[in-house]
Amino acid sequence: MTTRRTRPAPRPPEGTPPRAELARQARHVLADAVRIARWAAVERGAEAALRSGPGPVTAQERAAAALDLTPGQISAGWDRARLAGLVELHGDTARPGWRLHAWDRDDSAVLRGWVALFDAWSLVHPAPEGVAPSAVAEVVEAVPQVLSLLQLSQGPVLVPALLDLLGQRVEELREERCEVPVAGPAPEAPGAPGADHGTDGLPALLDWALEGLAAVGALTLDPGAEGRHATLTPLGNWAVWVKLEQICVAAQSPAGNIEQSAEDMLRGCARLTPGPARAEYRAWLAARTLSSAVAELLAVARGEDALLRGLAFEALRVVGAPAEAEVRATVAEPPLRPYALLWLAEYEGADPDDAQEVLTREEATWLWVDTAAAVADHGESALLVRHLESAVQGTVPALLDEVRAVGHPRTVQVLVALAAAHPDPALAKAVRRAAFQVHTGGS
Repeated sequence: MTTRRTRPAPRPPEGTPPRAELARQARHVLADAVRIARWAAVERGAEAALRSGPGPVTAQERAAAALDLTPGQISAGWDRARLAGLVELHGDTARPGWRLHAWDRDDSAVLRGWVALFDAWSLVHPAPEGVAPSAVAEVVEAVPQVLSLLQLSQGPVLVPALLDLLGQRVEELREERCEVPVAGPAPEAPGAPGADHGTDGLPALLDWALEGLAAVGALTLDPGAEGRHATLTPLGNWAVWVKLEQICVAAQSPAGNIEQSAEDMLRGCARLTPGPARAEYRAWLAARTLSSAVAELLAVARGEDALLRGLAFEALRVVGAPAEAEVRATVAEPPLRPYALLWLAEYEGADPDDAQEVLTREEATWLWVDTAAAVADHGESALLVRHLESAVQGTVPALLDEVRAVGHPRTVQVLVALAAAHPDPALAKAVRRAAFQVHTGGS
């Protein structure tokens, strides 16, 4: 039984518009991106119209004429459509995403699309030229503190105040990286960011960050009598509250896996019930940038431990929208394909009990063997016997035929473990025979 959470569902700050109004604002921010994605979906009546963008300059000009936009607006809108999940890239071909089909009727899909764009704000505008990538990365990592200040201020904040906070946070990040103290001044690379002045280059980077966040509708930049100031929009205020609430929930996690690697964290969660395990996933994710966390989880999923593979995708379910592109890319990897297809089906709104329908018979059989490998390595014999009943095949002979054909690398070990665990001597003998045939390459 899953332990129910006793903590009441958090409510957004007073004054936050209802979800329907937030979704309306998100639709307004992404209106051009939606128009461009829909134009590309029907133009020429084929996927070629979507190939890695609206196409060459002539296609951009046609889109601009049809939609009454400039070629620059077409290019920017196409980038937003990709970042918001309105279109999906498959190699050199782009296709309409499920979010585009649900855009007019599903407020949750709209808000998830906008949050995906919000998370990708640093990709909306190119960083200033002549700035070291490390300095850009520091500012991207420090921006959540700037957003938190804006959220707590509940009103406009002067840009110089934001610059002071940004400088302090960047210095903290640099100090955290200095793990080994050295006697005397440390050598500095010529031209290294902050080598002489901790805030050198930060004003331009702060302007870039604020403009990028304004471009996705998270804040507004306005002139004032005392100077330029920034103010969170209702959408931006809600998004920052959501992020802070996730961190607050994560801070309540009792199992202490926050500082562990992804593999060790998943092993620590292996014997937890789903509710506490999800709390651990949230805690672990809150302590990391999402891109690095997703990459680390997928690296574990590609390992040999089938139990950790399944748990990694459970953790990725907690990540949600920011993991969509990376998970979708793993569909091309046979060992991860069934897990990725189930993840995507549930992400797109399918009931978990019905999500199995997206798998082919071969994919379902592969997943059955992979899950059996996890049970054989970490579970009890009785669980392995019960797992036999979950196979999609109607009979044991049919299951054995398809298991042998699917080519899972753990097939022999799974069949040997199942034969040893099953109480029926005749069935155990048939399973052992199948294991031997797979081992020797027979039929």
